[in-house]
Amino acid sequence: MKNILKYLLVLMVVQSSAQELNLPVFTQYLADNDFVVSPTFAGIGDNFRIRANGLTQWVGIKDAPRNAALYMDIRMASRSGVGISAYTDRNGNTRQQGLKFSYAHHLILDYKTRQYLSFGLSYNINSFKIDFYNFEPTYEIPIVDPNINDDRAVMNNNFDIGALYRLRKFWLSFNASNILPKKTDAFDGLEPNSLLNFQVYSGYVIKSNNQSEIEPSAFYQNFASDNRSSTDINIKFRRYNRDDDFFWFGASYRFLNDQVGKPLNIGPMAGFKKSIVYFSYAYQITLNELTGYNSGTHAVTIGFDFLQELSDCPCTEGKYDPGNKLWQ
Repeated sequence: MKNILKYLLVLMVVQSSAQELNLPVFTQYLADNDFVVSPTFAGIGDNFRIRANGLTQWVGIKDAPRNAALYMDIRMASRSGVGISAYTDRNGNTRQQGLKFSYAHHLILDYKTRQYLSFGLSYNINSFKIDFYNFEPTYEIPIVDPNINDDRAVMNNNFDIGALYRLRKFWLSFNASNILPKKTDAFDGLEPNSLLNFQVYSGYVIKSNNQSEIEPSAFYQNFASDNRSSTDINIKFRRYNRDDDFFWFGASYRFLNDQVGKPLNIGPMAGFKKSIVYFSYAYQITLNELTGYNSGTHAVTIGFDFLQELSDCPCTEGKYDPGNKLWQ
């Protein structure tokens, strides 16, 4: 039991460091919201797209991470897009809230082969706080450190940059998040001052018939401070009806890149779109020593697509069926 508690403590500290200035990426981006991954996807599609996501991690473990986020993006003119995301995250005695303002510009490389190149930029504002008033003495530490006498908080400003290449229904995205070092004045210097991390996201939409599609994809993330990295392998099946509504289901498999044969998270997901309303649910189980102490991670996404308007430029055409006018 002591080993489990030590493991849990280390995992919570590592998770807190990983999430600071960044919401943890589980399967939110697979809820038909690529904008979660990179600002380069802002404005791709025919709608003003809104997605609200809530995620509860390691249900059954006290003070496990919980977060919520709101994502909105829309095309501007014929070749650009703007977006905003707001998020809040609770992880043990840490709290953070943040905003991201994003801009993307889309270019045509070749009309005939439908090759497009996009560039994106996000400006990030984040507040990270340690709740001193929630600290409680333990058997090992019966007195809280008297030097910690108020809530520790720090504000940070940062940037994300990205590029996106598309060839018909294939896409390859590269994104660098938190490219500037963060402030550490309010803390004791134990945490890293670099939160730079890189993401690569790629996939392909395979049309199986007039009403069905299969979408394999992969997502890679690397943290520059200690070179930790992980990879998601995903598969989705989507089926439309005559009204361009659809349902989908799929699965995601995540592993640490130094432990390819050992899955870290695995789980199913499903969703549907009816008229302008979107809903999805995803479940993941963490396959390590914590398996017996929690019932998994749950994520729910609710969305709306408004203001349908086709662009004059094919560079803002979404990755799904071009004949489907209501969906990106």
